[in-house]
Amino acid sequence: MQALATGYGLIEGPVWDASHGLYFSDVLNGGIHLLDRTGEAAPVFPKRRGIGGMARHASGGFVVSGRDISLVSLSGAPSQVLLDAKTAPEVVGFNDLTTDGRGRIYAGSLAYSVMGNEPPKPGRLYIIDLDGSARAISDGVMLTNGLGFSPDGKHLYHSDTRSSLIRTYDMADDGSVGPWRPFAPMSWPDGLKVAADGSVWVADAHEGRVAVFEPDGRHRMDVPVPLPMVTSLCFGGDDLRDLYVVTGSRGGPRPNCGTIYCVRTDVPGLALPLARVTPL
Repeated sequence: MQALATGYGLIEGPVWDASHGLYFSDVLNGGIHLLDRTGEAAPVFPKRRGIGGMARHASGGFVVSGRDISLVSLSGAPSQVLLDAKTAPEVVGFNDLTTDGRGRIYAGSLAYSVMGNEPPKPGRLYIIDLDGSARAISDGVMLTNGLGFSPDGKHLYHSDTRSSLIRTYDMADDGSVGPWRPFAPMSWPDGLKVAADGSVWVADAHEGRVAVFEPDGRHRMDVPVPLPMVTSLCFGGDDLRDLYVVTGSRGGPRPNCGTIYCVRTDVPGLALPLARVTPL
């Protein structure tokens, strides 16, 4: 596993772009950054903190989480709010997100400050439809994290970190989900991605690994990571067989030691579809 860039507080939201490279956020220090295809890293959208999830939008911008779900432009155009925390009284922000094959956005809400000392309160899973309308489709998520779809789009996987498990839902054509059921237990599941063979790859925020599960939930293997706080991952490279793994600084040798690692995999990942939501 090769270290490609370091010096960040808490890296999240890695997104591969075949034309430019790996985009990622720094939750604590702020901003969207780009690790380009030459290996150089630089900020491309400064300041905004708390971005726990990102997706590319068909307009050329990025859908980002944090205090709300917004569509931001890297060219300086004004940001547009897609889902406001004021939508529901218990929402204080949003964490990870993903997109489905039609370009709809799925994002989990937070009902308490994760960085503070508040007692955990359950959040919800939201969908933002193509026309910009949003609705809650599941609830009871104690700490929402990674989201990803099976290759056929029939199942959605969802990390609930505080509950120490990964959920799975059956999908309906209108984007709603059936009752959730346990997919796999895991001590501290964080970001996740799904590979082309249906395996589910999940960051472990405490154990310095990426855990890999078969489509039926059986544990396949672990990918060891040099730092303990493994926060997220994504597949990239021309053949989608480069696994990019990102970390935070907790448990590391110094502050701001969050690092991007890369390792080759035997199976390619799935490309994340572009978001196609139209702001209201």
